Amino acid sequence: MQATRFLLGSPNTTPLTPAAFTSSSSSLEPRTFVRPNAIRTSIIRASSADQPNLNKFSSRITGPHSQGGSQAILYGVGLSDRDMDKPQVGISSIWYEGNTCNMHLMKLAEAVKEGVEEAGMVGMRFNTIGVSDAISMGTGGIRYSLQSRDLIADRTIIAMGRLNRPSIMIYGGTMRPGHFGEKSLDIVSAFQAQGEFVSNSITIDERNDVVRSSCPGAGACGGMYTANTMASAIEAMGMSLPYSSSTPAEDPLKLVEGHLAGKHLLELLKMDLKPRDILTRQSLRNAMVIVMALGGLTNSVLHLIAIARSVGLDLTLDDFQKVSDEVPFLANIKPNGKYAMSDVHKNGGTPAIMRYLLEMGYLDGDCLTVTGKTLAENAKSFPSLADGQQLIWPVDNPIKKTGHIQTLYGNVAPGGSVAKIKGQEGLYFSGPALVFEGEEAMLAAISENPDNFKGRVVVLRGEGPKGGPGMPEMLRPTSAVMRAGLGKEVALLTDGRFSGGSHGFVVGHICPEAQLEERKKKWSAPAYKASRGTMYKYIKNVKSASYGCVTDE
Repeated sequence: MQATRFLLGSPNTTPLTPAAFTSSSSSLEPRTFVRPNAIRTSIIRASSADQPNLNKFSSRITGPHSQGGSQAILYGVGLSDRDMDKPQVGISSIWYEGNTCNMHLMKLAEAVKEGVEEAGMVGMRFNTIGVSDAISMGTGGIRYSLQSRDLIADRTIIAMGRLNRPSIMIYGGTMRPGHFGEKSLDIVSAFQAQGEFVSNSITIDERNDVVRSSCPGAGACGGMYTANTMASAIEAMGMSLPYSSSTPAEDPLKLVEGHLAGKHLLELLKMDLKPRDILTRQSLRNAMVIVMALGGLTNSVLHLIAIARSVGLDLTLDDFQKVSDEVPFLANIKPNGKYAMSDVHKNGGTPAIMRYLLEMGYLDGDCLTVTGKTLAENAKSFPSLADGQQLIWPVDNPIKKTGHIQTLYGNVAPGGSVAKIKGQEGLYFSGPALVFEGEEAMLAAISENPDNFKGRVVVLRGEGPKGGPGMPEMLRPTSAVMRAGLGKEVALLTDGRFSGGSHGFVVGHICPEAQLEERKKKWSAPAYKASRGTMYKYIKNVKSASYGCVTDE
């Protein structure tokens, strides 16, 4: 297959979504992409059939007489003689009916295929697995979250970097907010409803109404959680079309984006513009800038390190800290603020935010994007932030003068750790350690005697990439601390990671665990929690969180 991909999906714990790969030579003037109300592109004057060198990879099987078997299969799936001379575009969809993030992606993949074929190429859809942390959170299934990222990686942004063929990612889009009474709801509202019921703040009927109303349709969870964080970062690094990260899943413009992607991909083929031309140290820094400005979650550290490694770049925790020291936290978006990602769409979208950050000097405008233009050239058509909007605070009056993601080192974390410090947690915490082997032991203890946790540094170990295994998210422990009213009286340290809904004085990604010198001599590693199957293979291959939890080296 001519290695072109459209990847359709929501980057839950994975940097996924519609994508397209291909290879090319020759050049053509890059096209413009202007904000709908009228999305438009310049006219393409020559079809791919007029430029036979665009199918240089697929021609290896469609051309030689010695490949009769290959050609027979392609005729069998419906290709014509003329199709054999066209580039073949793989359209990877993370569609499945099991969650809101993915349920609509088959329709979006159809729009992509139509656009690819109208652009004079052959579109071939294929599926990969989907993952939903929101469903698996609090169960053993969350341990497969990062492993799933690596299984999907061969069909996502990471795969684009490895394969290095012209590619575009199309984000599946965010969910619209839910509502119950006067409240605006999202997935975290559903998690918190149980705590509100236990504390007698709401009735069981009200709890059930919140759960039923929190996720009203297709799309990724509506705050600045993993999916929306990574989609925004990927748009900032130039691998998706403008507005991809902020156009909601059920907005008709999302299908328009999918349809137009075929024309954009054809131009990438003609220009021979590939992911490694776009994914550079400068564009990765742009991604880190948008994460800091928007208050993105700590999972972005893992995923951006893994993306960087897929293109041969070494991104480190220190790189994140440098950006965090330089970029203010500006976004009044859930879970850190009031608004949802759908509100970003109403106020100019992610491009309006990027234009503002460009004007303020935080983004590198010289980086190339999948439009064939630089970020600065694209930004000429971006709107300014809407007058009177409350989503993005001005840089001279930020929510926090520096970034919320902080990388920390010390005797507990000689290999590094990651904290999400928004400001209200304080900058210092001291107290005796309360150590637990895993979240279940901690949850049982806090249910039995929450007062015992006051003033303590709670250490949850054995939840890392190998020990977890799979580095599960610690949303239940942080929620338990908050439910007990101990948010300002407990610090929580773990070698696991955190959901975007976690908050409080929390430090995760600790590398390696159990390194206090006095205890080190007496400590012996516990047995792996899996001794066979795919999870055992994952344990044997996965690297530490500071190296992105990659398994391909």
